[in-house]
Amino acid sequence: MRSNSDFMLKTDKKRICIVASSLSKGGAQRSSANLSHMLASLGHDIFIVTVLPGVEYDYSGDLFNLGEVKKKNDSFLGRINRLRLFKNYLKTHNIDVIIDNRARVQGYREFLISKFIYKKPVIYVIHNFKTTKAFTKYTWLNTHLYKNQYMTAVSQAASDKFKKLFNLNKIRTLYNGFDFDKIQKQAQEHIPLDLPNQFIIFFGRIDDSHKNLKLLIDAYCTSSLAKHNVKLLILGEGEDLVMIKEYASSFNISEDIIFKGFIKNPYPYVKKAKFTVLTSRFEGFPMVIPESLCLGVPVVAVDCKSGPREIIKTGYNGILIENDNAQKLANAFETMMFDNEFYNSCLSNTVASVESFSVENIKQSWDILIKEVIE
Repeated sequence: MRSNSDFMLKTDKKRICIVASSLSKGGAQRSSANLSHMLASLGHDIFIVTVLPGVEYDYSGDLFNLGEVKKKNDSFLGRINRLRLFKNYLKTHNIDVIIDNRARVQGYREFLISKFIYKKPVIYVIHNFKTTKAFTKYTWLNTHLYKNQYMTAVSQAASDKFKKLFNLNKIRTLYNGFDFDKIQKQAQEHIPLDLPNQFIIFFGRIDDSHKNLKLLIDAYCTSSLAKHNVKLLILGEGEDLVMIKEYASSFNISEDIIFKGFIKNPYPYVKKAKFTVLTSRFEGFPMVIPESLCLGVPVVAVDCKSGPREIIKTGYNGILIENDNAQKLANAFETMMFDNEFYNSCLSNTVASVESFSVENIKQSWDILIKEVIE
C-alpha cells in the first residue's frame, strides 16, 4: 500500500526544464546539474537544455544539448533554428515550469526568449553579483523583462542589489544546495601520491579578471609559507592559464606553485589541503566555500561581492579578509598555517557551519517556490 507521502509525491509531480549554459567547468553549471538531482529526488520529471556543448557533471533527466547543434551551424540562420528547436522542445515535452540558470546578457536574445520562446511560468536564477555578468546592459530592458517575473539570487547581497536596481517585485534568495554526503564520498577517491606533504589549495576557473589569481600568487609569495615548505596547489583550466603560469614563474619560488589543471573530482585534493583560498573580484555564491567546509577544510576568502560574507566568519570557520590587499592576505595565510589554536578552532566548526546549505534543506525551498509559481 502506498503511503500518503507517496500519493502526494505522484500528484505533485511537475515537468521541469532547467536551462543552463552548459554542464561543464563552472559554478553555475555545476549548480544546474545539482539542481537536476535535487528536483528529481522530489519526484519531478526533469528536462535540461544547454546552449553550449560541454558536459562534465552528472545530471538527472533528459538532456537536449543545443550546443552540439550550434557546433554544426552557428550562422544567423543557425541561431534562429536553435531558437525554433528550443521552443519546440518545451512544447513537445509539455513543460510545466522553466528554471533559467543562464547569464542573460544579450538584449535582443533575451527579449526573443522571454517574449516568444517561454510560454510557461519561468524562474530566473541570478548566479553573479556583477551586473554585466548577469543582465543585459540596458537597465530599462532588464526592468521591462523581469520586474514582475519570479527571480532567485544565490546570495542575499545579490538579491538586495538587483531588487533595487531593476525594481524586481518577485525576487528572493535561494542558496545553492549541496549533497555533502556525495562530496564526502567523492573525497575518498584514490589520487596520485605525488602531492606535497603540506599545501594550500585554489580550485576553480583560471580567469584572472574574475578569480584574481595574481592576488593569490602575490599573497603566497609575500608570505613565508614557501620557506616552511608549504606549497600552493592550483586546480583548474581557463583562458588565463598560460598567463598565470608565466606570472608565477617570475617569482623565485615558482617551483612551490603547482598547477594540476582541471580535475573533474577535486575533493580528494581539497580534503588533504591545510585550507582553501578564494581571491575573487566578484562572485554570485562561491561553491568552493561550502564544498571545502563540508570536508573539514577551513577557508581564507576575500570579502568580495557576494557570498563569502554570508558563510565565512573569521575565527569560526576561516578568515574573511579585505580584498585586493596582498599583504593582509599573506598575513591571513600565516595565521591559518602557524597559529594552531586559531586553526583548530576554525577546524572544529567547518562541517556544522554549512549544514543549512544541504540539499535536504534547499530542495524543499525549491519545491515551495515551484508550487507558488505554477499556482
